[in-house]
Amino acid sequence: MNNPAARTESEKLIVRKNKRVGYIGLNQPEKHNAISYEMWQDIARVVDDFESDDRIRVIVVSGEGGRAFSSGADISQFEQKRGSPDAIEVYNRQMNLAYRKLTDVSKPTIARIAGYCIGGGLATALCCDLRIASDDSRFGIPAARLGLGYGYDALKPLVGLVGPTRAKEILFTARQFTAAEAYDMGLVNRVLTRDELDGFVDEYTRTIADNAPLTIKACKQIIAEISKDPDHRDLDLCKRLVDACYASRDYKEGRKAFMQKRKLKFQGK
Repeated sequence: MNNPAARTESEKLIVRKNKRVGYIGLNQPEKHNAISYEMWQDIARVVDDFESDDRIRVIVVSGEGGRAFSSGADISQFEQKRGSPDAIEVYNRQMNLAYRKLTDVSKPTIARIAGYCIGGGLATALCCDLRIASDDSRFGIPAARLGLGYGYDALKPLVGLVGPTRAKEILFTARQFTAAEAYDMGLVNRVLTRDELDGFVDEYTRTIADNAPLTIKACKQIIAEISKDPDHRDLDLCKRLVDACYASRDYKEGRKAFMQKRKLKFQGK
């Protein structure tokens, strides 16, 4: 990956901005990038920062160290942070806020997955729009081996991607699945070798960043509305998003660039 100057939210979360791309690096490699309570807090704050920065067109989430995207929530904190009903409520509220921020951010998100992607790590990757994995990655949700409960908000993205039958297999067996199995069930978009992964992700981010931001925002939000129950869909919002595309300077730029056979210069306005 590119190596721009880093702005660190904490030692366990590395944040980078490189031109039009925002990077979030989960950074507990000695624990396979297990996500601590403080990291959940930082993820929510960083996504808000990327959302408000007009320069950022794409967000990439990855794990540092090469061995894992993330092995899930940091179990070493469970006695202190999830040892009582009140503590569980506080912890889950913060974790779910991080998930929601990643899911709802208007900009496209990519999970770059290399190595283990387990439990809360997989749930984090599922919040992203695209998942691109190395062929040696491993996926699983071991909740049934820990006695954890997985709620509606955590299971809905999984069921939406792989369907009820596959979701039951993942949860009931609590086993680890290969990258090939994950691809076959629709859990990831692409599987590449380790040598190919960084170049492919970088090329994808450039491709997306070159496209019209308002069109991508509209597509992302409308697809989210399509995924809702019919009674809860905001069709007026869908229309406003499409109207904003046609009223934008970028729409004019797209037409001009096509006619003049030149490179597009979208501004998100």
